[in-house]
Amino acid sequence: MRPLLLAALLLPGTATAQALSVPAETFTLPNGLTVVVHEDHSSPLVAVNVWYHVGSGREVAGRRGFAHLFEHMMFQGSANVADEQHFALVQDAGGTLNGSTNTDRTNYFETVPANYLAQMLWLEADRMGWLLDALTQQKLDNQRDVVKNERRQNYENRPYGPASIRVNELLYPDDHPYHWPTIGYPSDLSAASLEDVSSFFKTWYGPNNATVVVAGDVSPAEVRTLATKYFGPIPAGPPVAKPVPRPAVLTNDVRETTEDRVTLARLILAWPGVESWNADQAPLGVLAGILGSGKTGRLYERLVYTEQLAQGVNAFNGSAEIAGSFNVQLTARDGAGLTQLERETLEEITRLATDGPTEAEVQQAITRAEAASVFSLVSVAGVADRLNSYQTFRGQADLFNQDLARTRAVTPDDVRRVARTYLDRKPKVALSVVPLGHPELAAQPTETTP
Repeated sequence: MRPLLLAALLLPGTATAQALSVPAETFTLPNGLTVVVHEDHSSPLVAVNVWYHVGSGREVAGRRGFAHLFEHMMFQGSANVADEQHFALVQDAGGTLNGSTNTDRTNYFETVPANYLAQMLWLEADRMGWLLDALTQQKLDNQRDVVKNERRQNYENRPYGPASIRVNELLYPDDHPYHWPTIGYPSDLSAASLEDVSSFFKTWYGPNNATVVVAGDVSPAEVRTLATKYFGPIPAGPPVAKPVPRPAVLTNDVRETTEDRVTLARLILAWPGVESWNADQAPLGVLAGILGSGKTGRLYERLVYTEQLAQGVNAFNGSAEIAGSFNVQLTARDGAGLTQLERETLEEITRLATDGPTEAEVQQAITRAEAASVFSLVSVAGVADRLNSYQTFRGQADLFNQDLARTRAVTPDDVRRVARTYLDRKPKVALSVVPLGHPELAAQPTETTP
């Protein structure tokens, strides 16, 4: 592990846990661009990570999927970079690159030998400031087809793929920013025009809505000089309002059954949860670990190992910028129905809400969460991405220890409280995915369901 990130993981019985050391220097250019620098000379590499505070949650009706489509457009050349040359320049330098979009942000990142830092910053600045100079209808049409094919490959033609879209459509109302999928809808993608692309860029891709993180074998002074040179001339975009929390609200269970080309029936349960950095996010995360983390989770031991009703189980707490959900996914054994899986899952939740977990269960879940957090930082790319997340959503880059402290502070009483507050006998989405022609395998309400 890189020297700056050495940490003593919190194990059962330890009195204290060593703090992470991830020093970062932050400055803001006159045009509003925030730049964060993490200096680490342990290897001759540098990661450049750019976040724009816009995702699918900022889209408007009739243009769902536009944020992700635009991510693709950002790799199609700009004023001083020829078509398809962004990838070529990074790869020729021996580097790696990509981009991604979710509900709340779009990011672009490169990891290259440190002597290519100037070129990477120039590439990112050129498309931030002068993408529209190279925009054409042909490029839009090409990437529109690419995204549609991506949707077919990752959702429409993948087992259980449509269910991952449908569960949020059932959990959130039509006008909620998390109702629609980031990949969008084919009809909306077809309707996107060149004028839409230009308007989206002008609205969301200004430097005042972006953060650039540089991590690795660099100095803050060098980064400041280069960032000022390449990004400084770009004018600020219009002011961007900060999203406000808007949790999902259900008054009754929402049940739906869908048939898919699958062999095993699957049940997805989703409860309204909390947004990121809500005080209950960490306890819900620990609760998810106790219920469904690997082969030691309560649901695995009961449903897979002991009773052999399920082929697999998983539980996770998904907290995003303005809302969140708590999800349990249960895949039945061949020919088994989903009603009993739901009933026994709800029984385990009631047990936790009534009796709480053991101290050992809580400490084990905390240790797993802490290990995952620390090991995600073994590369400069991982550090850069986390710094950008904290800076974009919280306005402060180095929140590693504050973030870990939230999980380390969770107690059995906290877990019992959130199980009772958010899950036990509370309205939820229950989406059954069954093999074609077998609707009888779907989960049916029982006396233990609300």
